[in-house]
Order: sequence, then structure tokens, then C-alpha cells
Amino acid sequence: MSDTTTPKPQQNGSAPARAESSKSVAELQADIDAARARLAGTVDELHVRTAPKEIVRREVESAKTKFTEATRTPSGDLRTERVAALAAAAVALIGLGALRRRRG
Repeated sequence: MSDTTTPKPQQNGSAPARAESSKSVAELQADIDAARARLAGTVDELHVRTAPKEIVRREVESAKTKFTEATRTPSGDLRTERVAALAAAAVALIGLGALRRRRG
């Protein structure tokens, strides 16, 4: 495996020639300013994405979408068998909760 960090001498034994076109101070400053602006935008976007209200909003939207997909057909009709199953599960959970309160 060759070491790419060490410059190899040229055949005549002299050091490798440096790049003739190097960036000016103004170009370097412009590059730094552009990088700083990109980083600031990224930090702002991450701040918005990780805000608790935004996370809750996304989760609520996801839950609504999943519920709609589970209870509606692609054409928008209600899937009565699934709605009935969800209603039965809700009644069962409420019944179990009431039963536990009476015993406990």
C-alpha cells in the first residue's frame, strides 16, 4: 500500500513542484464566509427539527396518517370491519379498566 501523504521526489531528485495557482486571501475569505453561511443554515434547520413542538407535530401527523390508512380505503371509503375491531378493542380496554377499579 502506498503512502499518499508523503510527496514522492521527481526523477531528477528535486522536490515536487507546488501548485502554481494558489488562492488569494480574498478567495479564501469568501470560501470561509460561504462555509459559515452553510453551517449556520444547517444549525438553524437542526434546531427547528429537534424542537419539542416540531417533534410532537410530526408524530401527531404520522399517527393521523396511519389511522387514516388503517380505517379508510385508498378511494376514501370507511373500512367498517377495521373500525368495528378498533371500537371493540376500545370497549374491551375500558371494561378491563373499570373491572380493575372495582377490584383494586
